[in-house]
Amino acid sequence: MSLRSPMGRVLGLGSAKDGTAHWWAQRVSAVALIPLTLWFAISLLTLPALDYGTVRLWLSAPLNTLLGVLLVAVLTYHSYLGIVVVIEDYVHSAGSKLLSLLLLRFLHVLVGGAGIFAILRVAFGS
Repeated sequence: MSLRSPMGRVLGLGSAKDGTAHWWAQRVSAVALIPLTLWFAISLLTLPALDYGTVRLWLSAPLNTLLGVLLVAVLTYHSYLGIVVVIEDYVHSAGSKLLSLLLLRFLHVLVGGAGIFAILRVAFGS
């Protein structure tokens, strides 16, 4: 016995079985952001000055460069996941939804890439 209507069975309406992976990805990225954000804040607060030379010297350490790139990448990915949910829930027109999701992905790749490029440029000298 099924609780689905005959029309629902014919149209294949039901769970897309995709929400769990998205939910887990958002939670895992949020948990990854906790130590990365704490490292970033504490590291910057312990610097003697926040001028370009001091930050460049700090960022040129390989571990700091790696963690900085990870912070930008995970933060961008987490932001993307959150905004996708908002668009999927509140944009109802199929064309507008598709255009919004494409633009959203493009902007997040652009912003994330620019952030990572900036970190690497400062770390390796400009």
